[in-house]
Amino acid sequence: MILCLLGSTVAFAVTGEVKLDRANIDMRDAISIQRGAKVFVNYCLNCHSASYMRYNRLMDLGLSEQQVKDNLIFGNAKIGDTMTVAMRKEDGKTWFGVTPPDLSVIARSRSADWLYTYLRGFYRDNSTATGWNNVVFHSVAMPHVLWELQGIQRLHTVKGGEHGGGEHVELVLETPGKMSPQAYDGMVRDLVAYLEFMAEPASTKRTRIGVVVILFLGLLVVLTWLLKREYWKDVH
Repeated sequence: MILCLLGSTVAFAVTGEVKLDRANIDMRDAISIQRGAKVFVNYCLNCHSASYMRYNRLMDLGLSEQQVKDNLIFGNAKIGDTMTVAMRKEDGKTWFGVTPPDLSVIARSRSADWLYTYLRGFYRDNSTATGWNNVVFHSVAMPHVLWELQGIQRLHTVKGGEHGGGEHVELVLETPGKMSPQAYDGMVRDLVAYLEFMAEPASTKRTRIGVVVILFLGLLVVLTWLLKREYWKDVH
């Protein structure tokens, strides 16, 4: 699900590593993270759990408990429950060949740029069991669950051109999806922002507190210096 440079076409060297695209997420944008949470519970939470993330932590994004219940909890889960899935690990391994990993801290283990590129880098590959492959994670077991939104991409090998005299591969959007490439990239960016938030829900709040503490300490230094000057002025 990744890699869409210059619209719907991406090029990279056949023998080289894929250059990761910058996610450019803003962890201060609570609305973006809220949208990402919606994408996560609708598309990712069917197979991937987030066993270290509780639904009530979504309230840190400015949502009320009722909004979380009405829009982000499906089934009979409670607001204090963790984001688990009904699918058994054994079934996941049977269906996909591997057990779908828990995504609680995937943003820490992979990085936001990796996820952003991965989620835009799926392409049709009839040689795989799922019919999909990925330019970042070759022979990936995960099918492209967002293909209806992004459309169908395919790899095209090109010789020469603006990338030099060597051979390179272009990832081309062959069949458009329900979303434009720009809209799809924006949705993926929101999803990655949520995955980053989920890896450490308290980070944004901790950053805000840190800024307040630094400002307070700065003010305290000024007051201390003024007090010292006032105290010692008669001594000198």
